[in-house]
Amino acid sequence: MATQICPNCKKDSFTWRMDDELSTFTIWGCYNCFYEAFENEANVQNCDTCEKKTATKLKDATQEYWWCSNCARSKN
Repeated sequence: MATQICPNCKKDSFTWRMDDELSTFTIWGCYNCFYEAFENEANVQNCDTCEKKTATKLKDATQEYWWCSNCARSKN
């Protein structure tokens, strides 16, 4: 599985997994800083930066924000 740039520590160590009990959510986790966020796959939009439909809404323990898996840009 390919890694992505972590929105927390900015290292190429962000990856995802599916939880069988939370079938509509993808769990993203960083093996560098141990950051974790949940993605609801129903929330997808075009990224303002790269203009690809690869921006998804992530939610962690303190915030909810848009994150692009193509260009790694985050915005609230």
